Amino acid sequence: MSDHNSSEPQVLCSSDRPLLQPLWDRVRTWEALVQSPLFPVIFAIVTYLGFCLPFVVLDFLCPRVPALRRYKIHPDFSPSARQLLPCLGQTLYQHLVFVFPVTLLHWVCSPALLPPQAPELLQLLRDLLLCLLLFDAEFFAWHVLHHKVPWLYRTFHKVHHQNASLFALATQYMSVWELFSLGFFDLVNVRLLRCHPLTVLTFHVVNIWLSVEDHSGYDFPWSTHRLVPFGWYGGVAHHDLHHSQFNCNFAPYFTHWDKILGTLRAAPLPAWCCSCGGCSSNSGLLCDSRLNQKKHS
Repeated sequence: MSDHNSSEPQVLCSSDRPLLQPLWDRVRTWEALVQSPLFPVIFAIVTYLGFCLPFVVLDFLCPRVPALRRYKIHPDFSPSARQLLPCLGQTLYQHLVFVFPVTLLHWVCSPALLPPQAPELLQLLRDLLLCLLLFDAEFFAWHVLHHKVPWLYRTFHKVHHQNASLFALATQYMSVWELFSLGFFDLVNVRLLRCHPLTVLTFHVVNIWLSVEDHSGYDFPWSTHRLVPFGWYGGVAHHDLHHSQFNCNFAPYFTHWDKILGTLRAAPLPAWCCSCGGCSSNSGLLCDSRLNQKKHS
């Protein structure tokens, strides 16, 4: 799963036992499954669908529960079965037909042994943040290139923009080239940083969650961009604006690259957060009323 060196001696006294050791020992009890070539595909699909399912349920309930609509970026939109099923079918098809053969080849060429020792918590958090920052930079460059070069956009990236209004299962509705590009960035980053297998699993879980949340179409008070201060993280409204305007907010997660290149665009605050009287927000977003005031000031 990574290039973590398990051949180094791991001699620890009980007082030096890593905080994550019980969790890692539990994972290692499933070592046969974790080292199976099927595991990456099963893990990716189960994690992805597990994160999508709550939003699918919300989309089903939203027309019947008016209180939920205040959290939707597009309150009048609910994905139909004709939109959901092709997205689900394409995700399953691509993972079984394209991703599984690649993971099988990787398993044959470089089988990995799970180290007995867990990573230190601070080490895991450091490597996780570095993986996210690297992925953010890599996909930003890939994303800008595939929007600026018409042939690349038409051939590889246009399929992801077929759904103008976002919903969770549209997250992985993309071309095979785009899917493999994202997977390549993941693989390179964890190898470059020599991440522990537990860090690799954590990174994949966090990365999948952030991607699904960004495409969910729901802006909640506990959404990630409202928990990260100073507008450092874009979030769902930030990415929704990219899908509607195409020429802004190219970074998947953080905002610094868009700020540097001048492609960052603020999105209106949701109705629950602003009643046209103004409200404080760490995301730096503006409600529609305040945006209009700013234009005429």
